Amino acid sequence: MNDNAMYIASVVATYWVVSISMVYLNKILMSNEGISVPAPLFVTWYQCVITCLICWACGICGQRAQAADAEKAKYTAVPSSEQAAASSVAAPKPSFFAQFPRAEYLVGPAKQIFPLSVVFVGMITFNNLCLKYVEVSFYNVARSLTIVFNVFLSRLFLGIPTSFKTVLCLGVVIVGFLMGSHGELNFSLIGTISGVLSSLFVSLNSIFTKRVLPAVDDNHWKLTFYNNVNASILFIPLVLIFEYDVLQAATQQLTSQEFWAAMTVAGFFGFSIGIVTVLQIKATSPLSHNISGTAKAAVQSLMAFYIWGNEPTVMGVLGIFTTLGGSLLYTFVKMNENAASAPAPQPVQSNPEGGKEQEMSKV
Repeated sequence: MNDNAMYIASVVATYWVVSISMVYLNKILMSNEGISVPAPLFVTWYQCVITCLICWACGICGQRAQAADAEKAKYTAVPSSEQAAASSVAAPKPSFFAQFPRAEYLVGPAKQIFPLSVVFVGMITFNNLCLKYVEVSFYNVARSLTIVFNVFLSRLFLGIPTSFKTVLCLGVVIVGFLMGSHGELNFSLIGTISGVLSSLFVSLNSIFTKRVLPAVDDNHWKLTFYNNVNASILFIPLVLIFEYDVLQAATQQLTSQEFWAAMTVAGFFGFSIGIVTVLQIKATSPLSHNISGTAKAAVQSLMAFYIWGNEPTVMGVLGIFTTLGGSLLYTFVKMNENAASAPAPQPVQSNPEGGKEQEMSKV
């Protein structure tokens, strides 16, 4: 196996480990009697705070890395008289932390991002509520309607047309959702509704993200910092109103080192999932990323039957694979539609001087 294949395999494996671990750890924090606190808003607030601190630390490292890279560039710069030989000199590779901007909170951008933060709070709150009440094996089914809401809201707000093939794929997902719900032995209405609402807010989050990214210079990490700072502020009154009594009664967990260790690790995984997702897309492709995510979800659900002792049913397992299959078909349909609608390459023109044919640049 060559180095490139090894790198791709390691990135995909890291994505799987981080993603599955994050879901399982959050499940423990939400429903394990020995460790968890029945306060999902507080747990989510703490994870947002951890993300803010990590963004701040990465911003400091990023400034130092950028300064170091700039210093290296001075010594590796090629004089203008030697530009002909520059093609054989490899440019210094920027360090990993150079991608992180300085974490600063400015009122102007924060106000522009605030509507997205409200949606973000709804998204992660309902996601954790879903994890709290449903079995991990059913979690992917409960949240499988994300692409349905994506298509509907994109058509409603962005005017993006919907093809017949897309509608068929969405129908497969909906059928799988109904099959999985019918086949779930420990069905939770609250958890399932929370999963559906989480899917809705995930779709809204995507739409709002596109609108507010220009406010932070289209920088994903700046948006992450602003979003989590806003969310940390928004969660405080919600925690005080809905979970103050619960926290007062949970002195055993709140004084437990295991509880805070699990909370901190879950917050770290919540931040890391963004990094490993970007790494997997860059190492493979958007299509391969979706295929990997679908396969990961299937393994995650099947492992949950064993780890949590969930009793599988034929209808429940069929529901899992039907929703994942519909999602995968939707990915292929969208990729083909995007490829078909892409601008065609310009015709090849002959070079009148050398007689060679050159391909014109694509738009």
